Amino acid sequence: MKVVKINQAEAQESTSPLFKGKVSTQPIAGEEEGEVRVFMVNFNPGAVNMFHTHTFDQVLYVTEGKGIVATDNEEITVTPGTFIFIPAGEKHWHGATKDTAFSHIAINPPGKTSF
Repeated sequence: MKVVKINQAEAQESTSPLFKGKVSTQPIAGEEEGEVRVFMVNFNPGAVNMFHTHTFDQVLYVTEGKGIVATDNEEITVTPGTFIFIPAGEKHWHGATKDTAFSHIAINPPGKTSF
């Protein structure tokens, strides 16, 4: 068993070109081979990621703030308590609204990261 308190997971500012604006990530699980990869992703107001796809299904769970999740066909505002299921191959982006910080937990298969 592994118990993690998010306030004890060190935040690291992302330098990934996938992001526009200030974004930090906190690894929660997935450091051991075969473990599901789980990260807290924190977006400053107005920070987003670019349109992208994954070769795997991804689940996001909104924990703070107000954000946007979008595909080529729709754009949805999301708030805490919302789950987002993104199937492999679906072109999408997500991030904070212009005036609100936004955080979500990203859940990926073992060995897969999304940034």
